[in-house]
Amino acid sequence: MRINSQLQRELSELIRDELTDPRIGKLTVTDVVVAADVRNAKISISQLGTDDELKQAVKALNGAAGRLRHLLVDRMRIRHVPTLHFTADMALREADRVGGLIREAIANDQASSEAADSKADLKVADDEPPAS
Repeated sequence: MRINSQLQRELSELIRDELTDPRIGKLTVTDVVVAADVRNAKISISQLGTDDELKQAVKALNGAAGRLRHLLVDRMRIRHVPTLHFTADMALREADRVGGLIREAIANDQASSEAADSKADLKVADDEPPAS
């Protein structure tokens, strides 16, 4: 939907340029879903840092939602600017966690395989008759 992408672009700029709250660091607006009646919008954000920092940023953005909405009225040419509801996008964090688990499993598998190969080499060496 065109309004979703326009709202995402405008919010990204407004958050970057207009908000000075220290809890809002560098963040990314990852998704915007506007309800069919255009009364509400769910905005997902992601941020580098800890989960607590992301939660604080979401809290700050929800506190600034009214101001952001007012600024959007001047920037967007639509009949009704939706009420903004910010949420944390945990998908990137979850993907990073799963990626770490996969890397760890691969490393453990390689270490186990190398240890098994070393044991097999020692057994073969023990079974060989002495050279005459």
